[in-house]
Amino acid sequence: MSGKQIEMVDLQSQYFRLKDEIDKAILAVNESCAFINGPQVKEFGTHLETYLKTSHVIPCGNGTDALQIALMALGLRPGDEVLVPAFNYVAAAEAVALLGLVPVMVDVEPRTFNISPWQIEPCISRRTKAIIVAHLFGQACDMETILNIAKAYHLYVIEDNAQSLGADYIDKDGALRKAGTLGHIGTTSFFPSKPLGCYGDGGAIITADRRLAERIRMITMHGQESKYHHKVIGCNSRLDTIQAAILDVKLKYLDEFNAYRIKLAIRYNKMLASCKYLKIPQKSSFSSHIYHQYTLIIKDGKRDFFQQYLREKGVPSTVYYPLPLQDQDAFKGIAFMPTKPKVASDLCKSVLSIPIHTEMTKEVQDYIIKTVQEADQLA
Repeated sequence: MSGKQIEMVDLQSQYFRLKDEIDKAILAVNESCAFINGPQVKEFGTHLETYLKTSHVIPCGNGTDALQIALMALGLRPGDEVLVPAFNYVAAAEAVALLGLVPVMVDVEPRTFNISPWQIEPCISRRTKAIIVAHLFGQACDMETILNIAKAYHLYVIEDNAQSLGADYIDKDGALRKAGTLGHIGTTSFFPSKPLGCYGDGGAIITADRRLAERIRMITMHGQESKYHHKVIGCNSRLDTIQAAILDVKLKYLDEFNAYRIKLAIRYNKMLASCKYLKIPQKSSFSSHIYHQYTLIIKDGKRDFFQQYLREKGVPSTVYYPLPLQDQDAFKGIAFMPTKPKVASDLCKSVLSIPIHTEMTKEVQDYIIKTVQEADQLA
């Protein structure tokens, strides 16, 4: 296909679409010189609270910090066990290990890729204190089931919502709640390619619990209760004022951006459903899906062929993730696995994500669909 190179995420075109608003917001910060904890940080946090319909949003430096701070706020002790999904980015398990806690790898659902509620209970021991669930690729985990298990065993639940900000969880009565607001603490990342992304690093911690919010806020500021009075051991994790200003602009467009990716995904589903070697993403009945990633399962060991063919035709693709966490060198001798995460291992050998983003044109999507169909016919 001639013209602009196809991207997994086209951040440049998105910037040009919002350029006037974003440049104005950045200029206001530069003119005020309030680069640290400027008013835009509080304003963005308040606006995100309103969007999520929650009580407390505490911005911080990045999504990994958000996970670590959430764990610190719960007062866990070294040796305590925290359940994490085995098929996930490293950040959650890394934050657990950094605090001297024990990451316990739990298998995931084969079609939604999210942590399997049915694999949680066999992984709980007397040392288990918390569960981190990751709402992967754009849709929420089975939160009612997970929360019921957590309540029965007196466990905290932390939601890693970096990939699903804006997704709706649908409870058994049909009520909608935003992913990231159902557990004791939610976390998110504003990494540039995320559903709500800034132009650097950024993150936030979310909770409806006032006491937890006060503790989290202290932890993000070196454990300060007031200036130079440090009540707890904390860290230095602040959302930059410029990034907050950018995020406040982009938050207004979050639902529009999510809706556009959903539209693209519906078309992918329709056009690729009949492909012999593909399984299209499965949407659960209890969550909307905002398709942060459009992730296919490639059957019969054909993934390498598909990826190579797409590359030759100028279509990028990415494997999220090539190794399950239990096979990462960093966790050998640290992590615990009461049951073998077989589904996670199988997914790492078969998943392939193709481009989906807010600036994708019909022409580009048509070309991607045609190329994937060709690969399927030739495989």
